[in-house]
Amino acid sequence: MRTHPILSAVPRVAPHPASEDERWLDRLSHDPQVERRTLVANLLATPASIEPKYFYDALGCALFGAICELPEYYPTRTERAIFEANRAEIASVLGRGKTLVDLGAGDCAKAAGWLPWLTPARYVAVDISTDATAPALDRLAAAFPEIEVRGIVTDFSRGIELKRDLAEGPFTFFFPGSSIGNFSRDFALSLLTDIARHCRGHPGSGLMIGVDTPKDPARLIAAYADALGVTAAFNRNILNHVNHALGTDFLAEAFVHVAHYDAERQRIEMYLEATRPQTVRIDGIARRFDAGERIHTENSHKFTPEQFSAMLERAGFRHVRVWQDAARDFAVYCAT
Repeated sequence: MRTHPILSAVPRVAPHPASEDERWLDRLSHDPQVERRTLVANLLATPASIEPKYFYDALGCALFGAICELPEYYPTRTERAIFEANRAEIASVLGRGKTLVDLGAGDCAKAAGWLPWLTPARYVAVDISTDATAPALDRLAAAFPEIEVRGIVTDFSRGIELKRDLAEGPFTFFFPGSSIGNFSRDFALSLLTDIARHCRGHPGSGLMIGVDTPKDPARLIAAYADALGVTAAFNRNILNHVNHALGTDFLAEAFVHVAHYDAERQRIEMYLEATRPQTVRIDGIARRFDAGERIHTENSHKFTPEQFSAMLERAGFRHVRVWQDAARDFAVYCAT
Protein backbone atom coordinates (compact mmCIF):
# COMPACT_ATOMS: atom_id res chain seq x y z
CA MET A 1 0.00 0.00 0.00
CA ARG A 2 -0.69 2.53 -0.88
CA THR A 3 -2.18 4.16 -3.88
CA HIS A 4 -2.45 7.83 -3.27
CA PRO A 5 -5.96 8.42 -1.93
CA ILE A 6 -7.08 10.85 -4.57
CA LEU A 7 -5.29 9.02 -7.36
CA SER A 8 -7.67 6.11 -6.81
CA ALA A 9 -10.81 7.90 -5.77
CA VAL A 10 -14.06 7.20 -7.54
CA PRO A 11 -14.49 10.02 -10.04
CA ARG A 12 -16.33 12.91 -8.42
CA VAL A 13 -15.55 16.31 -9.91
CA ALA A 14 -16.65 18.91 -7.40
CA PRO A 15 -17.34 22.36 -8.91
CA HIS A 16 -14.76 25.00 -8.04
CA PRO A 17 -15.82 28.58 -7.28
CA ALA A 18 -16.78 30.36 -10.48
CA SER A 19 -14.14 33.06 -10.03
CA GLU A 20 -11.41 30.43 -10.31
CA ASP A 21 -12.84 28.13 -12.97
CA GLU A 22 -9.92 28.92 -15.25
CA ARG A 23 -7.62 27.14 -12.82
CA TRP A 24 -9.05 23.70 -13.72
CA LEU A 25 -9.05 21.63 -16.88
CA ASP A 26 -11.45 18.69 -16.87
CA ARG A 27 -9.94 15.84 -18.88
CA LEU A 28 -11.80 13.07 -17.09
CA SER A 29 -13.12 10.60 -19.63
CA HIS A 30 -15.60 8.81 -17.44
CA ASP A 31 -18.54 6.64 -18.42
CA PRO A 32 -20.49 5.76 -15.24
CA GLN A 33 -22.12 2.78 -16.94
CA VAL A 34 -18.77 1.33 -17.99
CA GLU A 35 -17.44 1.82 -14.46
CA ARG A 36 -20.51 0.10 -13.03
CA ARG A 37 -20.29 -2.84 -15.43
CA THR A 38 -16.61 -3.31 -14.62
CA LEU A 39 -17.24 -3.29 -10.88
CA VAL A 40 -20.13 -5.76 -11.21
CA ALA A 41 -18.13 -8.10 -13.45
CA ASN A 42 -15.20 -8.11 -11.02
CA LEU A 43 -17.50 -8.95 -8.10
CA LEU A 44 -19.24 -11.77 -9.95
CA ALA A 45 -15.94 -13.28 -11.12
CA THR A 46 -14.17 -16.11 -9.34
CA PRO A 47 -12.01 -15.01 -7.63
CA ALA A 48 -13.78 -11.73 -6.98
CA SER A 49 -11.94 -8.40 -6.87
CA ILE A 50 -12.55 -4.70 -6.28
CA GLU A 51 -10.33 -2.00 -7.77
CA PRO A 52 -8.46 0.05 -5.12
CA LYS A 53 -10.15 3.25 -6.33
CA TYR A 54 -13.18 2.19 -4.26
CA PHE A 55 -11.20 2.47 -1.03
CA TYR A 56 -11.46 6.22 -1.06
CA ASP A 57 -14.81 7.53 -0.02
CA ALA A 58 -14.74 10.17 2.75
CA LEU A 59 -14.25 7.59 5.51
CA GLY A 60 -11.65 5.71 3.47
CA CYS A 61 -9.61 8.88 2.98
CA ALA A 62 -9.71 9.59 6.72
CA LEU A 63 -8.64 6.03 7.52
CA PHE A 64 -5.79 6.27 5.02
CA GLY A 65 -4.57 9.42 6.72
CA ALA A 66 -4.55 7.54 10.02
CA ILE A 67 -2.65 4.64 8.45
CA CYS A 68 0.13 7.00 7.36
CA GLU A 69 0.71 7.94 11.02
CA LEU A 70 0.89 4.36 12.36
CA PRO A 71 4.23 3.15 13.75
CA GLU A 72 4.12 0.06 11.52
CA TYR A 73 3.57 2.03 8.34
CA TYR A 74 7.09 3.17 7.48
CA PRO A 75 6.78 4.37 3.81
CA THR A 76 5.36 7.85 4.42
CA ARG A 77 7.79 8.92 7.13
CA THR A 78 10.78 7.25 5.42
CA GLU A 79 10.15 9.00 2.11
CA ARG A 80 9.70 12.28 3.99
CA ALA A 81 13.06 11.75 5.74
CA ILE A 82 14.80 11.07 2.42
CA PHE A 83 13.33 14.28 1.01
CA GLU A 84 14.41 16.31 4.03
CA ALA A 85 17.95 14.94 4.02
CA ASN A 86 18.53 15.43 0.29
CA ARG A 87 16.42 18.39 -0.89
CA ALA A 88 19.32 20.56 -2.01
CA GLU A 89 21.05 17.76 -3.93
CA ILE A 90 17.82 16.53 -5.55
CA ALA A 91 16.88 20.08 -6.53
CA SER A 92 20.28 20.55 -8.15
CA VAL A 93 19.76 17.36 -10.19
CA LEU A 94 16.22 18.27 -11.29
CA GLY A 95 16.88 21.96 -11.87
CA ARG A 96 14.79 24.94 -10.93
CA GLY A 97 12.24 27.17 -12.62
CA LYS A 98 10.44 24.41 -14.54
CA THR A 99 6.82 23.24 -14.58
CA LEU A 100 6.20 20.88 -11.65
CA VAL A 101 3.57 18.25 -12.56
CA ASP A 102 2.23 16.54 -9.43
CA LEU A 103 0.69 13.15 -10.28
CA GLY A 104 -2.00 12.14 -7.79
CA ALA A 105 -1.64 15.47 -6.02
CA GLY A 106 -4.28 14.95 -3.32
CA ASP A 107 -3.85 17.71 -0.76
CA CYS A 108 -0.62 18.86 -2.50
CA ALA A 109 1.26 18.61 0.84
CA LYS A 110 4.24 16.66 -0.51
CA ALA A 111 4.69 18.98 -3.48
CA ALA A 112 4.36 22.05 -1.25
CA GLY A 113 7.57 21.08 0.51
CA TRP A 114 9.40 21.21 -2.81
CA LEU A 115 8.13 24.55 -4.09
CA PRO A 116 10.74 26.69 -2.26
CA TRP A 117 13.50 24.38 -3.52
CA LEU A 118 12.44 23.83 -7.13
CA THR A 119 10.95 27.34 -7.53
CA PRO A 120 8.78 26.23 -10.44
CA ALA A 121 7.31 28.81 -12.76
CA ARG A 122 4.16 26.69 -12.86
CA TYR A 123 2.67 24.01 -10.62
CA VAL A 124 0.17 21.58 -12.16
CA ALA A 125 -1.78 19.29 -9.82
CA VAL A 126 -3.09 16.20 -11.61
CA ASP A 127 -5.82 14.22 -9.91
CA ILE A 128 -9.04 12.31 -10.45
CA SER A 129 -11.01 14.56 -8.11
CA THR A 130 -10.94 18.18 -7.00
CA ASP A 131 -12.26 17.34 -3.53
CA ALA A 132 -8.94 17.73 -1.71
CA THR A 133 -6.90 19.35 -4.46
CA ALA A 134 -9.06 22.43 -5.10
CA PRO A 135 -8.74 23.91 -1.60
CA ALA A 136 -5.05 22.96 -1.55
CA LEU A 137 -4.47 24.89 -4.78
CA ASP A 138 -6.19 27.90 -3.26
CA ARG A 139 -3.77 27.76 -0.32
CA LEU A 140 -0.73 27.35 -2.57
CA ALA A 141 -1.80 30.23 -4.81
CA ALA A 142 -1.97 32.48 -1.75
CA ALA A 143 1.31 31.24 -0.27
CA PHE A 144 3.27 31.33 -3.57
CA PRO A 145 1.82 34.18 -5.66
CA GLU A 146 4.83 34.08 -7.96
CA ILE A 147 3.91 30.54 -9.10
CA GLU A 148 1.10 29.89 -11.56
CA VAL A 149 -0.99 27.05 -10.10
CA ARG A 150 -3.25 24.85 -12.20
CA GLY A 151 -5.25 21.65 -11.85
CA ILE A 152 -6.05 18.89 -14.31
CA VAL A 153 -8.80 16.40 -13.54
CA THR A 154 -8.06 13.03 -15.15
CA ASP A 155 -7.77 9.34 -14.35
CA PHE A 156 -4.16 8.56 -15.17
CA SER A 157 -4.58 5.02 -13.86
CA ARG A 158 -5.76 4.48 -17.46
CA GLY A 159 -2.67 6.20 -18.89
CA ILE A 160 -1.27 9.72 -19.11
CA GLU A 161 -2.03 12.15 -21.91
CA LEU A 162 -1.25 15.69 -20.83
CA LYS A 163 0.67 17.16 -23.75
CA ARG A 164 -2.11 19.46 -24.91
CA ASP A 165 -2.49 20.91 -21.41
CA LEU A 166 1.12 21.48 -20.37
CA ALA A 167 2.97 24.59 -21.40
CA GLU A 168 6.18 24.21 -23.30
CA GLY A 169 8.77 22.32 -21.23
CA PRO A 170 10.87 21.63 -19.40
CA PHE A 171 8.81 19.65 -16.89
CA THR A 172 9.50 17.88 -13.62
CA PHE A 173 6.99 15.09 -12.98
CA PHE A 174 6.50 14.29 -9.28
CA PHE A 175 5.06 10.88 -8.28
CA PRO A 176 5.68 10.18 -4.57
CA GLY A 177 4.37 7.61 -2.09
CA SER A 178 5.19 4.41 -4.01
CA SER A 179 1.83 4.69 -5.76
CA ILE A 180 3.50 3.11 -8.79
CA GLY A 181 3.57 -0.16 -6.81
CA ASN A 182 -0.20 -0.50 -6.88
CA PHE A 183 -0.18 -1.10 -10.62
CA SER A 184 0.84 -4.30 -12.35
CA ARG A 185 4.48 -4.29 -13.41
CA ASP A 186 3.46 -4.14 -17.08
CA PHE A 187 1.19 -1.15 -16.51
CA ALA A 188 3.80 0.54 -14.30
CA LEU A 189 6.26 0.30 -17.20
CA SER A 190 3.62 1.68 -19.58
CA LEU A 191 2.92 4.59 -17.22
CA LEU A 192 6.61 5.42 -16.90
CA THR A 193 6.93 5.22 -20.68
CA ASP A 194 4.08 7.73 -21.00
CA ILE A 195 5.91 10.10 -18.64
CA ALA A 196 9.16 9.71 -20.59
CA ARG A 197 7.25 10.42 -23.81
CA HIS A 198 5.99 13.69 -22.35
CA CYS A 199 9.55 14.64 -21.40
CA ARG A 200 11.00 13.77 -24.80
CA GLY A 201 11.69 16.84 -26.90
CA HIS A 202 11.83 19.08 -23.82
CA PRO A 203 15.48 19.13 -22.68
CA GLY A 204 15.88 19.26 -18.91
CA SER A 205 12.62 17.42 -18.22
CA GLY A 206 12.50 14.51 -15.80
CA LEU A 207 10.79 12.55 -13.06
CA MET A 208 11.09 12.35 -9.27
CA ILE A 209 9.40 9.23 -7.88
CA GLY A 210 9.27 7.43 -4.53
CA VAL A 211 9.30 3.61 -4.50
CA ASP A 212 9.13 1.03 -1.70
CA THR A 213 11.71 -1.76 -1.50
CA PRO A 214 11.51 -5.50 -0.66
CA LYS A 215 12.34 -6.31 2.96
CA ASP A 216 11.62 -8.71 5.81
CA PRO A 217 8.13 -10.15 5.12
CA ALA A 218 7.18 -9.75 8.78
CA ARG A 219 7.80 -5.98 8.58
CA LEU A 220 5.87 -5.71 5.33
CA ILE A 221 2.89 -7.62 6.64
CA ALA A 222 2.87 -5.55 9.84
CA ALA A 223 2.75 -2.37 7.72
CA TYR A 224 -0.39 -3.66 6.01
CA ALA A 225 -2.00 -5.36 9.01
CA ASP A 226 -1.36 -3.01 11.94
CA ALA A 227 -2.01 -3.98 15.55
CA LEU A 228 -4.75 -1.37 16.02
CA GLY A 229 -6.74 -2.67 13.08
CA VAL A 230 -6.85 0.62 11.18
CA THR A 231 -5.90 -1.06 7.90
CA ALA A 232 -8.50 -3.75 8.53
CA ALA A 233 -11.17 -1.05 8.93
CA PHE A 234 -9.87 0.68 5.80
CA ASN A 235 -10.11 -2.56 3.82
CA ARG A 236 -13.58 -3.53 5.07
CA ASN A 237 -14.90 -0.03 4.36
CA ILE A 238 -14.50 -0.72 0.65
CA LEU A 239 -17.59 -2.93 0.94
CA ASN A 240 -19.58 -0.05 2.42
CA HIS A 241 -18.53 2.07 -0.53
CA VAL A 242 -19.53 -0.66 -2.98
CA ASN A 243 -22.90 -0.98 -1.25
CA HIS A 244 -23.42 2.75 -1.78
CA ALA A 245 -22.25 2.63 -5.40
CA LEU A 246 -24.19 -0.47 -6.49
CA GLY A 247 -26.97 -0.87 -3.95
CA THR A 248 -25.52 -4.21 -2.85
CA ASP A 249 -25.94 -5.64 0.64
CA PHE A 250 -22.46 -6.77 1.69
CA LEU A 251 -22.06 -7.23 5.44
CA ALA A 252 -18.65 -5.69 5.98
CA GLU A 253 -18.43 -7.15 9.48
CA ALA A 254 -18.66 -10.66 7.98
CA PHE A 255 -15.26 -10.26 6.31
CA VAL A 256 -11.79 -10.15 7.83
CA HIS A 257 -8.77 -8.31 6.48
CA VAL A 258 -5.92 -10.46 5.15
CA ALA A 259 -2.46 -9.21 4.12
CA HIS A 260 -0.14 -11.66 2.37
CA TYR A 261 3.37 -11.19 1.02
CA ASP A 262 4.19 -13.03 -2.21
CA ALA A 263 7.98 -13.22 -2.10
CA GLU A 264 8.30 -14.47 -5.67
CA ARG A 265 6.30 -11.54 -7.07
CA GLN A 266 7.69 -9.12 -4.46
CA ARG A 267 4.31 -7.75 -3.58
CA ILE A 268 1.88 -7.38 -0.73
CA GLU A 269 -1.60 -8.67 -1.56
CA MET A 270 -4.67 -7.52 0.38
CA TYR A 271 -7.91 -9.47 0.60
CA LEU A 272 -11.23 -9.56 2.40
CA GLU A 273 -12.03 -13.09 3.55
CA ALA A 274 -15.59 -14.19 4.33
CA THR A 275 -15.97 -15.54 7.86
CA ARG A 276 -19.30 -17.21 7.08
CA PRO A 277 -21.41 -17.97 4.01
CA GLN A 278 -23.13 -14.91 2.57
CA THR A 279 -25.27 -14.31 -0.50
CA VAL A 280 -25.09 -10.82 -1.95
CA ARG A 281 -27.36 -9.33 -4.61
CA ILE A 282 -25.10 -7.76 -7.24
CA ASP A 283 -26.94 -5.95 -10.01
CA GLY A 284 -29.87 -8.34 -9.57
CA ILE A 285 -27.69 -11.47 -9.52
CA ALA A 286 -27.28 -13.59 -6.39
CA ARG A 287 -23.57 -14.15 -5.69
CA ARG A 288 -22.69 -16.58 -2.89
CA PHE A 289 -19.47 -16.07 -0.94
CA ASP A 290 -18.51 -19.19 0.99
CA ALA A 291 -16.68 -19.05 4.30
CA GLY A 292 -12.99 -18.60 3.53
CA GLU A 293 -13.61 -17.13 0.08
CA ARG A 294 -11.59 -14.00 -0.64
CA ILE A 295 -12.12 -10.74 -2.48
CA HIS A 296 -8.87 -9.24 -3.78
CA THR A 297 -8.63 -5.49 -3.11
CA GLU A 298 -5.02 -4.38 -3.62
CA ASN A 299 -1.46 -5.24 -4.61
CA SER A 300 1.61 -3.25 -3.60
CA HIS A 301 4.72 -4.19 -5.57
CA LYS A 302 8.19 -3.66 -4.14
CA PHE A 303 11.30 -2.99 -6.23
CA THR A 304 15.02 -3.14 -5.53
CA PRO A 305 16.92 -0.06 -6.76
CA GLU A 306 18.46 -2.21 -9.49
CA GLN A 307 15.04 -3.41 -10.66
CA PHE A 308 13.42 -0.01 -10.69
CA SER A 309 16.39 1.74 -12.27
CA ALA A 310 16.24 -0.84 -15.06
CA MET A 311 12.51 -0.20 -15.47
CA LEU A 312 13.12 3.54 -15.76
CA GLU A 313 15.72 2.90 -18.43
CA ARG A 314 13.36 0.58 -20.33
CA ALA A 315 10.76 3.35 -20.17
CA GLY A 316 13.13 5.70 -22.00
CA PHE A 317 14.98 7.55 -19.25
CA ARG A 318 18.74 7.70 -19.70
CA HIS A 319 20.10 9.17 -16.47
CA VAL A 320 18.89 7.75 -13.13
CA ARG A 321 19.92 8.81 -9.63
CA VAL A 322 18.70 7.19 -6.41
CA TRP A 323 18.64 8.23 -2.76
CA GLN A 324 17.81 5.91 0.14
CA ASP A 325 17.54 5.95 3.90
CA ALA A 326 20.25 4.22 5.94
CA ALA A 327 18.16 1.06 6.35
CA ARG A 328 17.37 0.93 2.60
CA ASP A 329 13.65 0.75 3.38
CA PHE A 330 12.61 3.16 0.63
CA ALA A 331 14.09 4.84 -2.45
CA VAL A 332 13.63 8.16 -4.23
CA TYR A 333 14.65 8.33 -7.89
CA CYS A 334 15.37 11.19 -10.24
CA ALA A 335 15.30 10.20 -13.89
CA THR A 336 15.96 12.45 -16.86
